[in-house]
Amino acid sequence: MSFRSVFDLGSLRTEFENAAISAQFIPSIWRHVLQNPNSQPHQVPSLPASAYPLLRSKFRSTTSTVASVVESVDGVTTKLLIKLQNGSFVEAVIMRYDTRLGKYGGKPRPGGPRATLCLSSQVGCKMGCNFCATGTMGFKSNLSSGEIVEQLVHASQLSQIRNIVFMGMGEPLNNYSAVVEAIRIMTGSPFQLSPRRITVSTVGIIHAINKLPTDLPTVNLAVSLHAPVQDIRCQIMPAARAFPLEKLLDSLKAYQRNSQQKILIEYIMLNGVNDEEKHAHLLGDLLGTFQVVVNLIPFNPIGSLSRFTTSTEQNVKSFQKILRGVYNIRTTIRKEMGQDISGACGQLVVNQSKPQTARGTTPVTDIEDLHK
Repeated sequence: MSFRSVFDLGSLRTEFENAAISAQFIPSIWRHVLQNPNSQPHQVPSLPASAYPLLRSKFRSTTSTVASVVESVDGVTTKLLIKLQNGSFVEAVIMRYDTRLGKYGGKPRPGGPRATLCLSSQVGCKMGCNFCATGTMGFKSNLSSGEIVEQLVHASQLSQIRNIVFMGMGEPLNNYSAVVEAIRIMTGSPFQLSPRRITVSTVGIIHAINKLPTDLPTVNLAVSLHAPVQDIRCQIMPAARAFPLEKLLDSLKAYQRNSQQKILIEYIMLNGVNDEEKHAHLLGDLLGTFQVVVNLIPFNPIGSLSRFTTSTEQNVKSFQKILRGVYNIRTTIRKEMGQDISGACGQLVVNQSKPQTARGTTPVTDIEDLHK
């Protein structure tokens, strides 16, 4: 028998409405199961009597389980393999920071430990980006809002999560309703995460971007641009054919007018493909009228799954220098976390038969700093 997650807000609210139970009890149910991880919703005290048989027969605190936890050697990154009720698997990654150590290992600054959770929105992905391991899985299914929130519930048992990035498996805006509902749950009681510390990443689903300022006005938007011209973008991101660059930029202009927020531009550096100085100038011209932060991402090898190679350090730094110096565009270089556990950008793919070994990792630019 299958159950629904108690964090599937739409389902729970509908059941309560049909049973004439006030939705005001829902946050207290969530608070109880978070504080008592081994309890079930029907064990929450002080609910209306009619709520108990409903909760017992239809809902569970979590419908997913943590199948494995793999830690990087330095203890900074943790990858969770999560088994869903239908037998599918997704991955989520916890990345830890300590702001007292300084942004780039320099002078200490006020603050303390905090953690970012990179979570998944789908099983697999239909976008098929050629540099991304998840794309090799193809699309399997969307996650429900509850299955998305449960990743936070599981991760919170290991770290206090401060930031959320939808940069795991799947294209978040292809599962729009569930992602929006999950974020509303995370920013409400009892989670109380700040929407300004949540980032949604997309390859550029135009119609969904157009809805974001209304549905999630203060959540951060990251766009996987990865090329300054449509032809190159289509070569490395087949789905880009459905979202022409010119129309995507128009939607981003409208988004920025309505949200008044900076946009994070993600740009993966592929040797000999999009990493030359001419590409930097094209990108600078393209983004000149936007308020953006460009995050350059050195390509993470995914074994025999891709024909691409990593840009040289010299090319990456030259690219950054042009964007900063010529076009005055704030540009960072992402130093990946979790490469030793295949938890870095583009490396998430469910392959339980593949052993995971441990090597060293390098600190990453904190996602929270990119939007300041």
